[in-house]
Amino acid sequence: MGTKQESASNLNFFQKLVRAIFGAPKQLKDPHLFHKMSLIPILAWVGLGADGLSSSAYGPEEAFRALGQHTYLAILLGLTTAVTVFIISYAYSRIIEHFPHGGGGYIVATHMLGEKAGVVSGSALLVDYVLTITVSIAACVDAMFSYIPQHYHHYKVPVACSLAVLLIVLNIRGVKESISVMAPIFATFVITHVLMLMDGMFTHTQRFVPLANEFKTGLSHDLSTIGFFGILMLFLRAYSLGGGTYTGIEAVSNGLQIMREPRVKTGKRTMVYMATSLAFTAGVLFLCYALIGVRPVAGKTLNAVLADGLFANWPMGHWLAFITIFSEGALLLVAAQTGFVDGPRVMANMAVDSWFPHRFAALSVRLTMRNGIMLMGLSAIALLVYTGGSVSALIIMYSINVFVTFSLSQLGMSRFFIQRRKEDPKWLQHLSVHLVGLVLCSTILVITTVEKFAEGGWLTLVITSLVIWLCYLIKNHYIRVRQGIAQLDEALLDFPITHAYNDAPLNKNDLTAIQLVSGYSGFGVHTLLSILTTFPKTYKNVIFVSVAVVDSGSFKGAEEVEALEQSVRDGLEKYVTLARRLGFAAEHRMETAIDVVEGAIDLCKEIHETYPRSTVFTGQLTFRLEKFYHRLLHNETAFAIQRRLQWDGITSVILPIRVRS
Repeated sequence: MGTKQESASNLNFFQKLVRAIFGAPKQLKDPHLFHKMSLIPILAWVGLGADGLSSSAYGPEEAFRALGQHTYLAILLGLTTAVTVFIISYAYSRIIEHFPHGGGGYIVATHMLGEKAGVVSGSALLVDYVLTITVSIAACVDAMFSYIPQHYHHYKVPVACSLAVLLIVLNIRGVKESISVMAPIFATFVITHVLMLMDGMFTHTQRFVPLANEFKTGLSHDLSTIGFFGILMLFLRAYSLGGGTYTGIEAVSNGLQIMREPRVKTGKRTMVYMATSLAFTAGVLFLCYALIGVRPVAGKTLNAVLADGLFANWPMGHWLAFITIFSEGALLLVAAQTGFVDGPRVMANMAVDSWFPHRFAALSVRLTMRNGIMLMGLSAIALLVYTGGSVSALIIMYSINVFVTFSLSQLGMSRFFIQRRKEDPKWLQHLSVHLVGLVLCSTILVITTVEKFAEGGWLTLVITSLVIWLCYLIKNHYIRVRQGIAQLDEALLDFPITHAYNDAPLNKNDLTAIQLVSGYSGFGVHTLLSILTTFPKTYKNVIFVSVAVVDSGSFKGAEEVEALEQSVRDGLEKYVTLARRLGFAAEHRMETAIDVVEGAIDLCKEIHETYPRSTVFTGQLTFRLEKFYHRLLHNETAFAIQRRLQWDGITSVILPIRVRS
């Protein structure tokens, strides 16, 4: 199986350039393909866990700034943040266990709360992953520019857009390739930040007693001025505005398809790595902010201020601080990778369910979802330009959408364990975790939305609502088309036949009709009958051709591909039986490929060499009034195949199939 690959010597200059940038096509025939492309826990931690770990670069800072003069609460905030990380991570480990095919919040919401909740969760996730890319790149640039003079800071947005383009190219090449390139960056971040945080704790032990006294004094003062309720509201506000710390926790469950087998075990181990590293980093950062007495400095992140203060007396301390913050910025670039890994996968899942154009489930020659990657990357660039790369504005948008998905996921899992209470003896234990997670996530969502609605929260709600509205328009169109095709199925799949069964072999000298089909349906039968009525008593042979298209829905393992091939083969055999019952000599051919056009053309050329008196027939959906969106929602496969075959001198005929839309 697999499409025929052109040798490098037959490529023109442009094709060679594209191959050099994006890489050569991957071979579907390779029996070790899925193993080679899957990720072990360490690489999954780099590629997906980096999103969670990197949020320590901006989440704790936003929360600490929200405390204002009440910095004595930082220790309590750090402890609460670490506990929250473990609660949400544990909840998502249960999602990994019970929904092992990936998709995370979208799949949970769809299966447990219905398709309406699913499309809300999926749309929020898509906007979330665009913002993952945008926030990560913007924060990366902020970190790197902390050591660049301020009069150069107007170059931030162009640099950010250039980095987005670089990530688009890397991800079209392939997930594993892009992660391997970024692994050294991840390792540098871990080493330098462990060094910085350990230094902050163990060289400032003399500050622990004064810090405890400051906590006691600050608490007493605030109790007498703003009261317990005022302190609680202040704490909840800072806790909620630091919600960016938890963004990325869901990435592992969403990207489970790229995990090495056994996927559930790999996914849960990756989740442990990510949760532990994030809880430690974020929690200790709050402690170090309080111990060192960090205060904002114009043009620098709080982590840059912290690194400068801690490494000031070290040999080459300035360079060590620079490397630490540079690695932080570089890790944020790695974190943007998660948006390119998981965003197109969520989009592909929604495309399989007809919420998005079906073409977004297609794979490129590198077996990546190029359409989704391009859309995610271009959307991120647009947001970078619109917001001027402002991390504060982007985090507000980011946190709201993340916690919409988190809340729906926790609600869905709560319902899941309530339904399984008679089967799972530990259902109450699991349910309690998800209920706590639901309360925490809902609280953060409500407070962030209310607090920051006028500062950009409204924009993310508008964008997400527009995506949901577009999803419904697309879904309704596909439903109407499906109803039209269903009418063909009802009328044509079981009609009476009076001809005697023809079991004769095909004659190479007879006129032959090559019919392209995509599955046994009224659409294909209608095309066959159109050939017979349009060209009566012309063709003696009929050869049915189909391409088993490997898309993101079937590219999950060798077993799924084999099941796809068997399904296509079964449909072709039904067509052959029908044609022979109609009195024709018939057979079938099939190919497994990622591109239906390339696969079909290769098969048609092979058949034409054996049956030189052959004509290729394809059916094409035709609408009463052609709209601009029809080409986006329905592929132009028939026309693309016709153009290529006619150039090669092979006659091709397109037969219209009318449906209402």
